[in-house]
Amino acid sequence: MKKTIYTLALATLGLFATSCGSDEKKEAINEGPVVPVRVETPSGAGERFLTASGKIEAVNSANLSTRMMGFIEDIHVKVGDKVNKGELLVSINNSDLQAKRAQVNAGITEAEAAYNNAKKDYERFKALYEKESASQKEMDDQTARFEMAKARLEAAKQMKNEVNSQFAYVNIRAPFSGVITNKFAEEGTMANPGQPLLAIESPGKFEVMARVPESEISRIETGTKVDVNVKSIDQTIPGTVSEVSTSARNTGGQYMVKIALEDTEAKLLSGMYATVRFPIEKKEETASQAVMIPQDAIITRGDLQGVYTVSSQNTAMLRWLRLGRTYGDQVEVLSGLNPEEAYIVSADGKLFNGAKVSVKE
Repeated sequence: MKKTIYTLALATLGLFATSCGSDEKKEAINEGPVVPVRVETPSGAGERFLTASGKIEAVNSANLSTRMMGFIEDIHVKVGDKVNKGELLVSINNSDLQAKRAQVNAGITEAEAAYNNAKKDYERFKALYEKESASQKEMDDQTARFEMAKARLEAAKQMKNEVNSQFAYVNIRAPFSGVITNKFAEEGTMANPGQPLLAIESPGKFEVMARVPESEISRIETGTKVDVNVKSIDQTIPGTVSEVSTSARNTGGQYMVKIALEDTEAKLLSGMYATVRFPIEKKEETASQAVMIPQDAIITRGDLQGVYTVSSQNTAMLRWLRLGRTYGDQVEVLSGLNPEEAYIVSADGKLFNGAKVSVKE
């Protein structure tokens, strides 16, 4: 009897300890720090008109490279520098070109001497021939000799022009006035033909390259006025469709549309993402598919992708998604997120399932 009572007492004590442990664990989870978060709703969900994501680019931009192979001796600029047209940007070792130019100059000197000598003989025999003191054959021989010397001198001069043109590829100069936006090489490294060395663009005039699905491209025409929303600076800029691509071979079924932006005081930079709003109503079959979220908000776990949403208890909840095509920095959500449902885009702390959150205004 005593043994039975002792056993029941131990069981009761174990259940009490287990219950206490569970309560303590539950309290530890619930008493975690509150993470401030910022939420958004999917763009395009309630949009009546056709929208497309794109990227802002400078109208006048270029990647500078060389046709010569050689070691980079000096890069005279850095990213952010303003340069003028014709300004020297990169110097590549050109000792072999200098030797070749010296050989060409020597060849020109030799060709000029031969030409001058042949010219004197030609003029002398021409005078003798007019006085009938030289035969026709002698005159023909001197004429041929003079013409060959003249041709050799011209060939030597053209070779000098070729060498001089090659110096343009070892002394890279700015093709237009602008700003250096990127540097792809360092001093002392080898420059190869076609390899980009610097990127330059002329600020002030910008355009947007947007991708439009094939179901809508036929409705977009050149000259159409559009609104371009640049989220990073929170401004809407007027633009005009300047080009509409007729091929989607290299763009994954998306057609490129170029929008020229009007000159404004907006502080635009190349690479900014923008949303173009066309004055065209969406088709019924595509209106429900325009649920777009930024790629930065996507959480990846192996092959799964999702976003954090906020539950009714103000906790973070990871929602797995099925994603579609990408438009600039936006990605299409095919399923897993309702058009009116808010998702977390940034957090001032580490997020996990069940983490307490507070939504920032």
